[in-house]
Amino acid sequence: MSEASNTDYGKLIRDGLWTNNAGLVQLLGLCPLLAVTTTTINGLGLGLATTLTLIISNLMVSSIRNFVTSEIRIPVFVLIIACTVTGIELAMNAWFHELFLVLGIFIPLIVTNCAIIGRAEAFASRNSWLPSLVDAISMGIGFTLLLMLLGGLRELFGFGTLFTQSELMFGEGAQWMTMTLVEDYRGFLLAILPPGAFIGLGLIIAAKNRIEQRIALAATATA
Repeated sequence: MSEASNTDYGKLIRDGLWTNNAGLVQLLGLCPLLAVTTTTINGLGLGLATTLTLIISNLMVSSIRNFVTSEIRIPVFVLIIACTVTGIELAMNAWFHELFLVLGIFIPLIVTNCAIIGRAEAFASRNSWLPSLVDAISMGIGFTLLLMLLGGLRELFGFGTLFTQSELMFGEGAQWMTMTLVEDYRGFLLAILPPGAFIGLGLIIAAKNRIEQRIALAATATA
């Protein structure tokens, strides 16, 4: 039986989205997570770039895992990730230039995201391409959803809107996506400052832990 057929893909997906979420549980990649999530679209843009990096790097690491010795594996993995991020950065500069300008230095800083090198070392270097692909997609989507959730909360409390500047990602025709939830909103400055990001992330983590406690209690009660 092949290695891929023995893989529990359901567990991989659950780990990436919830159980072992890079931002909520592992607390990795916090620098860009806290810095750029002032709006939902910013979070989506950085999340998609991170997801694409995870997919490409995991597939490449998995493909060469039997040819790279343990002594040089980390430098090789970093080189793969750096080349991938450079390509994504150039593509964003070409096709999503205004969003690229907004995200700024945090696009090339994806190279230093510990979640990416962590998945390459802990998973992709030990598994075939299909499990590595599923792991990358689930981890990337989980991280992107967290970025969007935090960005949405900060945007809502900071500006009273959701999906503002959607045209940066989807073009001029996407301006209709912007939702103004509070008219003549004066703004809550703390929400869009770095302390607001820490408070927002802390509340999301607390909510996740509370949900898991309730699920555990319900499982115990029905056992």
